[in-house]
Amino acid sequence: MILGLGVPELLVILIVVLVIFGPKNLPKLGKSLGETVKNVREGMDSDLDEGKDKDKAPAKAVAEKAEAVEAAAVEAEVVEAVADAEEVAEADVIFCSKCGAKNSAESAFCSKCGAKLASE
Repeated sequence: MILGLGVPELLVILIVVLVIFGPKNLPKLGKSLGETVKNVREGMDSDLDEGKDKDKAPAKAVAEKAEAVEAAAVEAEVVEAVADAEEVAEADVIFCSKCGAKNSAESAFCSKCGAKLASE
């Protein structure tokens, strides 16, 4: 029994198909039916494989967004700390006359180009 059909039912279906399509087209019909079944099976298998990857994708996306938010927060804190440090140490800064880089007042040479800094 195939799909709950007995031998008499299958014979009736085969006779109806033979009458509708004719004996010359039965091989073409069988080939088309076989290819269709093959494509359906491959499609179902690929959907299952993609489904496994899709289950992981949302969790991965959430983790990446969380990392991005955390990185942005850390960057904002660093920028704020640098701005605060610049305000406090603005008087303790010497600019290089050669390259224009900021250097601490205690520096004798430029940290960027190595030129000797003019002491005030």
